[in-house]
Amino acid sequence: MKNKLIFAAVLFSLAMIIVSGGFYFSLKGIDTEDEKSEYIVSLNEIQKLNESGEYDTANEKIALLQEDIRKEETKTREIRSIPILCGIGVLFIALSYGYVYFALLNPFDKMKKFASEISAGNFDLPLKYERSNYFGEFTWAFDSMRTEITKARRGETLAIENNKTVIASLSHDIKTPIASIRAYAEGLSANMDTTFEKREKYLSVIIKKCDEVSRLTDDLFLHSLSDLDKLKISPEKTELSEFLERTLNEIGAERNDIVFQKSDFTAYINADRNRLIQLCENVISNARKYAKTNIDVFVTKDNDNIILHFRDYGSGIPDEDMPFIFDKFYRGNNCGNEQGSGLGLFIVKYIAEKSGGNVLLQNHEKGLEVKIILPHTTS
Repeated sequence: MKNKLIFAAVLFSLAMIIVSGGFYFSLKGIDTEDEKSEYIVSLNEIQKLNESGEYDTANEKIALLQEDIRKEETKTREIRSIPILCGIGVLFIALSYGYVYFALLNPFDKMKKFASEISAGNFDLPLKYERSNYFGEFTWAFDSMRTEITKARRGETLAIENNKTVIASLSHDIKTPIASIRAYAEGLSANMDTTFEKREKYLSVIIKKCDEVSRLTDDLFLHSLSDLDKLKISPEKTELSEFLERTLNEIGAERNDIVFQKSDFTAYINADRNRLIQLCENVISNARKYAKTNIDVFVTKDNDNIILHFRDYGSGIPDEDMPFIFDKFYRGNNCGNEQGSGLGLFIVKYIAEKSGGNVLLQNHEKGLEVKIILPHTTS
């Protein structure tokens, strides 16, 4: 389109120049030397008539000569005006093309290039909205479409990422009860169940851990069906000390590395008991994996909050890792050759926050303390 308009403008300008040139040279087609000779002859005649005393005839000749000069001047002005008019015409054509180019062709070329970028998958290239051209509203609508497509693609990417996170979280959580089942099963295999009561306890814990695995796989199944972006939290009123005593006894699996100091006050919280078990298992699993020491667990009160403390005596977390330690899939510099997905503390923080609380980490001179802060409830 642009090339065709340029060709038409140049062709029309050349036609105007040729026609104007034809008129110019046709009007100027008079022998200038002959005209000068005629003027000289007329002046000589007038001079002779004056010398002979024929003044009336001389005056008539002078009048005729003046009329011829006026006609010649008019003709000269007309000839001179032809190039000027031709130039004005060519300038008008150039200005008209310039207007068409900047008002129509250039915005159209921009949208054409923008459409090519969009078709190539480049959605980060903005299209500037210009009210001054005829495509202003169309440009705005086109750029709005680009913005909506970009948002939709980002949402799709986020949904895929959340889907991966939940699946990874559930897979991570399944490992902990399976480890407990293995520990108690090994205890049975090693004939550590020396009494009937002990055997019943081992079997009871194994059954409970199997139920936990079943619940987690149900979560995974429901997530795959409904594409949930978060795990469901169902809080209920729970007395924390008694709950911890039962839970830590099961997690201990006869390893005797968990020291629980039962509080002398009642601590009621609203929390999902299954998720709270996951929280405790993840913290203790991390301590066992990286600190490899005994773990002290106790509960304190602070104003309207209940604080659940997990204290190990390992090397702690390096200061440079602290700002990122709750990020999903992040693993600290001191993890060594230990296997892990970097989801343990991410899950702990998520469960604590969904329960209305928070998580704080504190390095001591020897060891790390994890503080789970949960709101105290009386109702």
